[in-house]
Amino acid sequence: MPITRRDLLKGAAFSAVPHMARARDRQPNFLFILADDHAGYVLGADGNRRAQTPNLDRLAGEGTRFGRHHCNSPVCTPSRQSILTGQLPHSAGVTVLSTPLAIDRPTIAKNLAASGFSTGIIGKMHFNRPGEPGLHGFQTAWTEDIVQKRWLESVGPADPLDGIRTKPAWHPFQDPARIWLNADKLPFPRRQEHMKSAWITEQAGRYLEEHKDDRFALWVSFQEPHSPYDFPVEWRDKFRPADFPVPRVGPEDPGQIPLIFRDLTPEQKQGIIASYYTSVNYLDHNIGIVLDKLRQLNLENDTLVVYMADHGYSLGQHGRFEKHCTYDPALRVPLIIRYPGRVARHTVDDFTESVDVAPTIFDLLGAPRFDLHHGQSLRPYLQRTKPARPRTSIFSEYLENEEACVRTARWKYSHGSGKRERTDGYKTDNPTPGRTIRLYDLKADPGEFTNVAARHPEVAAELSRLLLDRFRTTHPEATAEPANLSVPDAIEWYLRPRDARA
Repeated sequence: MPITRRDLLKGAAFSAVPHMARARDRQPNFLFILADDHAGYVLGADGNRRAQTPNLDRLAGEGTRFGRHHCNSPVCTPSRQSILTGQLPHSAGVTVLSTPLAIDRPTIAKNLAASGFSTGIIGKMHFNRPGEPGLHGFQTAWTEDIVQKRWLESVGPADPLDGIRTKPAWHPFQDPARIWLNADKLPFPRRQEHMKSAWITEQAGRYLEEHKDDRFALWVSFQEPHSPYDFPVEWRDKFRPADFPVPRVGPEDPGQIPLIFRDLTPEQKQGIIASYYTSVNYLDHNIGIVLDKLRQLNLENDTLVVYMADHGYSLGQHGRFEKHCTYDPALRVPLIIRYPGRVARHTVDDFTESVDVAPTIFDLLGAPRFDLHHGQSLRPYLQRTKPARPRTSIFSEYLENEEACVRTARWKYSHGSGKRERTDGYKTDNPTPGRTIRLYDLKADPGEFTNVAARHPEVAAELSRLLLDRFRTTHPEATAEPANLSVPDAIEWYLRPRDARA
């Protein structure tokens, strides 16, 4: 098909440089802001009136927000390394929390460094190895270990906070859930100026100042709102627990609720939810400072900004206060892309996945793509068009529990082997229940309360084949799949986490 003038104009949309839009003739920079556990539904721009996220809402209004964006794994390490490599977790070789990403893996940062960017990371990345220059392509690699050490050196001992009750040290699974999930809505024992995320924000600003004349690619990765939902003492009076209704538990939920959540009272659940919302508001505050710094340095029009979270989070849905499952609150995450004058201001309602982020970044920045990737560029959406093949389903896997799912506009299909006793702390009454297949009609049952697999065997069979196809077309061991397996048995062959130590 011949290329038309209209096609050429579309292709030039991102490379055109309006004189008034840019103070200098330069190629775009890149700022990637990443949150930990920020659920897509706790966002004002998503229609949540209780959420106080003015900076993210403004960012969404200035760019494209993807309203049905889903992570490819509801746990930190696999999701983050999947984003960074553009591969599904089982292909990237990281499917459980403790696995480090192999040093020889291709990453977004490696490709951008090779394209002339100054690359840096400040914050939490779950690389599971010490930060050092050049790690995974980051010339400046201030990951968790470095951040923790330099933050404490910078702020010193905590200031006295007479009369202010603060949260204790975080001991998940050792203390009762009401304590490590901060049901009392207690602040971290620091004032705002001495919080770790305030320090990360300050270092991000310094990085931008030092590299304002370079072509930079900076990752700023915050720990909020991960439990115990940190926020400084100045934030302690924001949000009243009594204002948050507790999500109902469905008739099929009791057996799948992790034991550690069983003794939480309704009031404690409200406190947990309020703590989370407070931490999200604090996250939004720091994001606003970083974005303001871009503007102050006259870099706003020169910088592609991507905001997203590694995965979602359940706040009482199905009795759970975590991710580690395939219910939708744990899978849907924010994704916002802003590039003034080059990205349309609107919301996309088509399905997108986190593996789509890497090819989109490369497309917008003019960097080479990975040789192997499992996503597609979202650039057409940024121009108010659509890809040649919009996604009609999403895929996500949680191999710690040997569980994976596919979701279409109407149906959600989840398959768990029930053979592996999970080691993540979220055991139920029956740790190894055997094969568990769930099918939800999301049109009639958006809360995923009623399993209709027995009523719609043909739908379950169709979606099981779709799930198996995602594994077969992306798994590095697909050629070793044993012959003559049934579809369920073949799925469970792929569900085994190859990188698990137990």
